[in-house]
Amino acid sequence: MTVTLELPPDVEAQIATEAAQKGMPLPDYLVAVIRERNLRMSEGLETYLLSESALAKDWLRPEEDEAWQDL
Repeated sequence: MTVTLELPPDVEAQIATEAAQKGMPLPDYLVAVIRERNLRMSEGLETYLLSESALAKDWLRPEEDEAWQDL
């Protein structure tokens, strides 16, 4: 697979510098950054899904309905 990115020169330079600092070829560095981002996103989604049911216990109380009724 081939992917072509057209980045502003300053962004490209920054990414190339980061890759060089880590001793990684630019394509490998970009793949690592994307994988890390996806992992963080999936962890955030997992946290959201796990907390939703716990928070729903409070949201579904009659006191909550009463508190929000005027809004």
